[in-house]
Amino acid sequence: MKIVLDTNCLLPAVFSKSVYHWIWEAFRQGKFVDCALNAGARYIVTNDKHFDVIKNIPFPKIEVIDIVAFKKIID
Repeated sequence: MKIVLDTNCLLPAVFSKSVYHWIWEAFRQGKFVDCALNAGARYIVTNDKHFDVIKNIPFPKIEVIDIVAFKKIID
């Protein structure tokens, strides 16, 4: 699965006691790519509501989801 992880999701995940630390560990293992369009990513994972504008643009079709939704998809 190809996704783009916004840094606002990654930064809080760095700390080992964070509930989002699993994201940091997955990032370290090479699960994520850094460019949604070139990678053909299916998702942009972000908690930044500014990305919601992408939901209304017909091209490119990249689904914007938050960390909680992403965790449900990969579990």
